[in-house]
Amino acid sequence: MNTPLILASSSPFRQQILKKLGLSFEHFSPDIDESPIADETPQDLVHRLSELKAKSALSRYESGIVIGSDQVAVFDGQILGKPHTKDKAIAQLSMFSGQTVTFYTSLSLYSIDKDEHITKVVPFHVHFRQLSQTQIENYLDKETPYNCAGSFKSEGLGICLFEKLEGEDPNTLIGLPLIELTKSLEHFGIDVLG
Repeated sequence: MNTPLILASSSPFRQQILKKLGLSFEHFSPDIDESPIADETPQDLVHRLSELKAKSALSRYESGIVIGSDQVAVFDGQILGKPHTKDKAIAQLSMFSGQTVTFYTSLSLYSIDKDEHITKVVPFHVHFRQLSQTQIENYLDKETPYNCAGSFKSEGLGICLFEKLEGEDPNTLIGLPLIELTKSLEHFGIDVLG
């Protein structure tokens, strides 16, 4: 692959997921304003932010295919932030008990050379079990997911919180939809298995 592949993310989780494809890539931390715009839907927000992240590579690179991604968790029509504290995480997980949370993950590929981009928003639904306060607190003490939207790590012990997961690609929930990524890479002439 002659065209450099660039991940516009400082997330170690996204880097880890991208490594599954066995492609060499560079990465950088995009410096963009992630504030929502008034009346912007969660889907529109992640769509816009993933494109901004991908295009932010223009200040650093002259050539390449850039991957930008963004994710929000939505419950009861509200975008969920990271809890940052145990009390807020308890409140979030208590709210989710027996309910469904939807994650919207946007993937944007931008060709610097062609000045062309593809952006997709991929939904993923997390159905929570009925959880007791003891189960919630024990989970939080063991995994401390305070910097994760939704107060859990699905790739770890958080899997015990769920009744079922519903979506086309489990990587989407962790932050990078690989099925969509491989399709979009093909559009730009990169066949992962080629």
